[in-house]
Amino acid sequence: DPKYSKWNYADLPIVPSEWQYRVLPDTKKQFDILNGLMKDSRVGSIVCATDAGREGELIFRLVYHLCGCTKPVKRLWISSMEEPAIRRGFDNLLDSANYDNLYAAALCRAKADWLVGINGTRLFSTLYKGSTLNVGRVQTPTLALLVQREADISKFKKEKFYTVELKLEGLTAVSGRIKSKTEAEKLRKACLGTSVTVRLVEKKERAEQPPRLYDLTTLQREANRLLDYTAQQTLDYLQSLYEKRLTTYPRTDSRYLTDDMADGLPALCQTVAGTLPFLAGQPLPVDAAQVADSSKVSDHHAVIPTAEIASADLAALPTGERSILTMIAVRLLCAVGQPHTYAETTATLECGGSVFAARGQTVTAQGWKGVERAFLATLKRVPKEVSATLPELAEGQTLTGGDAVLKSGTTSPPVHFTEDTLLSAMERASAEDFARLEGVERKGLGTPATRAAIIEKLLRSGFVER
Repeated sequence: DPKYSKWNYADLPIVPSEWQYRVLPDTKKQFDILNGLMKDSRVGSIVCATDAGREGELIFRLVYHLCGCTKPVKRLWISSMEEPAIRRGFDNLLDSANYDNLYAAALCRAKADWLVGINGTRLFSTLYKGSTLNVGRVQTPTLALLVQREADISKFKKEKFYTVELKLEGLTAVSGRIKSKTEAEKLRKACLGTSVTVRLVEKKERAEQPPRLYDLTTLQREANRLLDYTAQQTLDYLQSLYEKRLTTYPRTDSRYLTDDMADGLPALCQTVAGTLPFLAGQPLPVDAAQVADSSKVSDHHAVIPTAEIASADLAALPTGERSILTMIAVRLLCAVGQPHTYAETTATLECGGSVFAARGQTVTAQGWKGVERAFLATLKRVPKEVSATLPELAEGQTLTGGDAVLKSGTTSPPVHFTEDTLLSAMERASAEDFARLEGVERKGLGTPATRAAIIEKLLRSGFVER
């Protein structure tokens, strides 16, 4: 309708009586090829082989309908690009009607985006004249997260607190937080040179399991934290690596591989490790069962390097691509590794009528953390060290008094979002609400494929700054 060329509050809401579609100029050439094939008299039926997910279904159906095609359709549903999985998929083609609800869900999402975008943007832009105020079903709640965080920081009131540290032979014990400096100083004086009684000693064997493989969002978060790359930069580097056949499909929200990939993992890990000189001498066991679980794979499996990495000239890659490829390679080797194990000792001590705590750890097996530490060393990042080992302590034991030191600190406000923490907040948005619903296909704000673009759009719109 020509009247919509001018933005008027009175014309809202805009709700189409008929939804219309057109082919974009940059995809018209490929569309015409598909159109010709679908109308070819030699073609009796069609196999839909787009991504095994909601958006893949929508892309196929839109093309199918725009071509005016009525030929029968079967659906290829695979998440793995391994040849046995593709063959198995073709052996088990299902009728397209089985996926009608998936198409309906995707269509609902697309229409919701359009309706919220056109009506919300025009509403706020006409109410608050002066500039275009973009509103979107994902970008506006994301902006709300940022606004709320800044408000929490602004209204935060710092509170000072004090602690007393006991410096004993072989250990340091710390009191709980004390609001009054006078009370804290009184405790410090009471403990100075006074003997200390061991009230409780707890020893536990602990294991830190290997991390899961990367999906796109987790990789973007880690690359922001370790390398200071933006979410968009990471996606761009990863897309380029994918096009060079060095990594698997980038826009995934899964952190597992399909079961059929397990057998090839030992050879792939050996190939990958051979490209990382800093891992020379590191033990590299491979437990494929930890990362292979088809039931936890959605449209695409986790991001991993491909075997092509062995023959590629990695030194010729741009720095950003090489760094991202290294991160993905290291994560694969960590994910199939052994647990990191350590013994943890917690001691509760008493002095001056107050309770003090001391903790210590002893690493019993580096496991997957050996690989991670070797990688972090190349970035000149020193991992946070575990607490020192405590001396042997027994309940009821009396320790010779030592120095007592007064320490002060302040409570910390919430921290500003980084792209790492904002991506995490988008991923976990309304987690409690989703937990009460059954069979929810998508959770949080946006998808791994769209979150970087949403952040960049908020920046371009001038709503936020990096």
